[in-house]
Amino acid sequence: MESRWEEMSTNELFAELRETDNPELRKYLIKRHEGLVRHVAKAYQESAESYEDILCVGREGLINAVDRFDPSRGTKFATFAVPTIRGEIQRYFRDQTWGIHVPRRIQELSASARQMREQMTQMEGRPPSYADLAQRLSVSEEELIEAVEVGRQYDLISLEAGAGQTSEEAPSYLDQAGEEDEQIAQLADQDELFSAIKQLPARQQVILVLRFYRELSQQEVARRLGISQMHVSRLQHKATDQLKEILQES
Repeated sequence: MESRWEEMSTNELFAELRETDNPELRKYLIKRHEGLVRHVAKAYQESAESYEDILCVGREGLINAVDRFDPSRGTKFATFAVPTIRGEIQRYFRDQTWGIHVPRRIQELSASARQMREQMTQMEGRPPSYADLAQRLSVSEEELIEAVEVGRQYDLISLEAGAGQTSEEAPSYLDQAGEEDEQIAQLADQDELFSAIKQLPARQQVILVLRFYRELSQQEVARRLGISQMHVSRLQHKATDQLKEILQES
């Protein structure tokens, strides 16, 4: 059977798969296009994640592409599959970055808000307001703003990247960070403190992690979250007071 399939074009194979639902043909198409997974995964080879894990995730993306591809649309399979594979790998990396304890509903709302914002911007020619976006997603503005603020930190440039995009000698954001807050430093050791942080509201978790684990200044945190520095300061002090209570009770 495979000898016959080898002589057929990709679109012909997919047309037959859609007609017959042949599981062996499905396996053959997945195997035939595994090179696409390796091609996409190469871009992530230098990451901290296991390359084998990345390949496995990419293969899931390939399987999804094989199951969803419609040959009647006239698109080449590789054109359809590569973004699907890349998207699966990127979602995997995003999942790995939710190091603080963020509720699943906020993670999902953050992703939905990002997609809806892009769609509405394309349709209307301008970014939607929080009110419009919240209405479209059937959530309150407060819920939406919290999800957006929490999600923003995972779409930003690496803290190790230079502040200037064209100069290798540009200082990193870590180099520009503010000094450590003695109030936090005196609270507890790192493990105990991080455990206590997980008990705070998601927005306060984000602020403390950016301030004291990633060592950003209040001004930088404010810029990243799209809120005022004064608001960051208020939330930071509130979170610090709550941390003291949590640690005293533990």
